[in-house]
Amino acid sequence: MSTSTTDKPSGPPLLADVLPLDKSISIFSDLTRSVESISTRVSDSKTNTTVLAPTNYAISKLPRKPWEDPDDGGAGGNVLSEVYKGLGGEDRAGRNLRRFVEAHCLAENPWEEGVKVETLAGRAVWWAWEGGVKKIFPDGIEVEERMNEASNGQVWILKGVINY
Repeated sequence: MSTSTTDKPSGPPLLADVLPLDKSISIFSDLTRSVESISTRVSDSKTNTTVLAPTNYAISKLPRKPWEDPDDGGAGGNVLSEVYKGLGGEDRAGRNLRRFVEAHCLAENPWEEGVKVETLAGRAVWWAWEGGVKKIFPDGIEVEERMNEASNGQVWILKGVINY
């Protein structure tokens, strides 16, 4: 009996393969697939990326959903849907979602301690140990853990959300 090698992945996994493995970041993992530029990036073996993935809990505690606009005054549910329908909301929602996801991705890997790097959304961040805990600054967000590396980067699981 011969076995085909076409069913087996060639080489080490990519970020796109690693992100869905941890259920504690499933919301963020799903969001990365919704943003074409990020989906393409994490699937590209030649593009290194550090993904700062907030936990489901951290995302659920946000005052608004990542695709909602802060200028909507916290309107939710059907009111928000009606506002978006009338004012090109799908485009705005897409831009807001992209901004949120890009705020959690860096075009840098490996990422050394204390080195300021811009997120893909353009905000400078760095990490350092504080009281024995790895944190992302300037917001002081605790890093819960670092997942296994992928061939094109790393996923860091955060207990909070980068200001976007």
